Amino acid sequence: MGMRGLGTRTVLYQQSVAASLGLYNNDFLSIDILHEKGPVTAGELSRLTGLTTGSVTSLIDRLEKNGFVRRQPDPHDRRKVIIVPLYENKEDVSATYLQLHAAMVKLASSYSDEELELITQFLNKASSVLEEQIHHLNSKTKR
Repeated sequence: MGMRGLGTRTVLYQQSVAASLGLYNNDFLSIDILHEKGPVTAGELSRLTGLTTGSVTSLIDRLEKNGFVRRQPDPHDRRKVIIVPLYENKEDVSATYLQLHAAMVKLASSYSDEELELITQFLNKASSVLEEQIHHLNSKTKR
């Protein structure tokens, strides 16, 4: 199975979580990106997701309506708004991940501290490689 299988199951799990919350998968991916990156402008969210600015505006409208984000004026540029994630405030999201979290904690407890450190290093480096490849693919697509 390996990395590819893990990647596929991660995508399928995320799609299932999104559906259980009544969201589109792209919407939920954007929520996760906001959770990871923190508050960003709509333009930054567009760049991070690869969506057009028009699509991001509609996305933000949907997420705001459902209580996943809020718009906040940019203190440095009155023409911009900051998109603030409200991910942690959503009980249904937290409840959805509790079972996965418990299972992953149980899995992690079967490894030594040294093994967990190595696994963490690998996952961080693998994430960086994926980020580079996403950037590479997106730059080829835009040409």
